Amino acid sequence: MSIIVTGGAGFIGSNFVRVWLDKNVQDTVIVLDKLTYAGSLKNLEGVDSDRMIFIQGDINDRLLVEELFNRYRPKSLANFAAESHVDRSINDPEEFIYTNVNGTFNLLRCAYSYFKSLEEEERKKFRFLQISTDEVYGSLEEGGNAFTEEHSYRPNNPYAASKASADHLVRAYGHTFGLPVLVTNCSNNFGPYQHQEKLIPTIILNALNESPIPIYGDGQNIRDWIYVTDHCLAIMAVLNKGKVGESYNLGANMEKTNLDIAKIICSKLDQIFPRSNQRSYHELIAFVEDRPGHDRRYAINNEKFLRELNFNFNETFISAIEKTISFYLRR
Repeated sequence: MSIIVTGGAGFIGSNFVRVWLDKNVQDTVIVLDKLTYAGSLKNLEGVDSDRMIFIQGDINDRLLVEELFNRYRPKSLANFAAESHVDRSINDPEEFIYTNVNGTFNLLRCAYSYFKSLEEEERKKFRFLQISTDEVYGSLEEGGNAFTEEHSYRPNNPYAASKASADHLVRAYGHTFGLPVLVTNCSNNFGPYQHQEKLIPTIILNALNESPIPIYGDGQNIRDWIYVTDHCLAIMAVLNKGKVGESYNLGANMEKTNLDIAKIICSKLDQIFPRSNQRSYHELIAFVEDRPGHDRRYAINNEKFLRELNFNFNETFISAIEKTISFYLRR
């Protein structure tokens, strides 16, 4: 059996490839990745090459995607491919529309064509999984109830709007055409292989390089975090046991302010990798001008996912941040 993983050389996608192959020892993973700035074959180093087939290509390439479906006859497609950095979406929204909206549409129409060609028993097993984000829901006030799957979509930046658009297309293909779709909306991920422009790698690497650690605004923006391996295990649970047509919020109840995260990382580095001048990493924290439209708070209500799929997360924030710091210290 095989599964197509688009964006499989990116941060979350590459971690998912590792988790899937570890838990599904008979499967082959077909990785389709354009290898933009966010994807790298280095993220897949050490993966069993006999069970992973890598294809460099664009999810907007209809002929290529159709060929992959017809050649490998996958049981599922998991779409991780996305432009995902909010700052980049503010500076240049067009690429986000091209990849996140048009690309998802192309995957859907190719998947539907393939789905129609399957025998009835194969149709029952096939799944199209869209990996989305909590940012589609907009911003929460401090103390407000966390996002549930019934929360209205209110995206506030071009990245979030492009992901919301893609989610709506996925839902439409499920409702109108009967394609067996699933959507997961996750909180902020962190862990091995994350691109250095993201918050946690930026904090760690800037600290190690003795550079200022930039924190937007007053540092009180709150995000709900999830360790990437836990997220990948949760995605696998949705693929295996999720109800077709449903959305699942995937979060690990780890709400932290950006400033708190910087302080936690600095304290950990003070303990395990002290500066040569014996001063604390905390003094490198520097507040910078806030970005436009910066959402104040995200928080995920994961009760539906935990209840329906009987899932338990493995990591606490502290155990996960220690593993993440160790990864970047080894790089």
